[in-house]
Amino acid sequence: MADEVILLDFWPSMFGMRARIAMTEKGVHYEYRDEDLWDKSPLLLKMNPIHKKIPVLIHNGKPVCESLVILQYIDEVWPGESPLLPSDPYQRAQARFWSDYIDKKVYDCGKKIWSTKGEELEAAKKEYIEILKVLESELGEKPFFGGESFGFVDVALIGYYSWFPAYETYGNFSIEAECPKFIAWAKRCMQRESVAKTLPEGNKVCEFVSILRKKVGIE
Repeated sequence: MADEVILLDFWPSMFGMRARIAMTEKGVHYEYRDEDLWDKSPLLLKMNPIHKKIPVLIHNGKPVCESLVILQYIDEVWPGESPLLPSDPYQRAQARFWSDYIDKKVYDCGKKIWSTKGEELEAAKKEYIEILKVLESELGEKPFFGGESFGFVDVALIGYYSWFPAYETYGNFSIEAECPKFIAWAKRCMQRESVAKTLPEGNKVCEFVSILRKKVGIE
């Protein structure tokens, strides 16, 4: 009996992109269902009654919620030839640490860039660049965060790259000018089919962010 795998997601979500990239890397066949976050489906509300958020991975009728938890689940259930987490316990701990750092820092600061103005926006831009420079320092001269292989931290982070054009448009700055190593890493990731076929075009994300700005009263 084949596994039944369903992903409840929303196309611009960098969190949902993690699951899509990971399953593509693993060769997992799944059904993708795009949610309307302003009119959530009964299935989403049933499968994630606590947070009522995407992404939700439904594996043989059982839900797995929260994107980093989903990533670890995918890696354990379908280990295959493309492990996301390293085998060494210390390196695994480091991967989890940096993924947690990404979730605590990168998303909230990026949101401030497109949803604020004036001094708050300028402070958000400065903080965002500082966060990316910390990540650049951790990357060092390695091609990927885990070393030679595309892995857990790369999957956790690369989805944000599709939002960079929106951040740059509404923040009026160049991320590449400030963090060239980070952009070089992102471009290496984009050479992978799993990433290239998952990340939406930047102009499409910009259009979506324009709608969000109107919803929050910025435009």
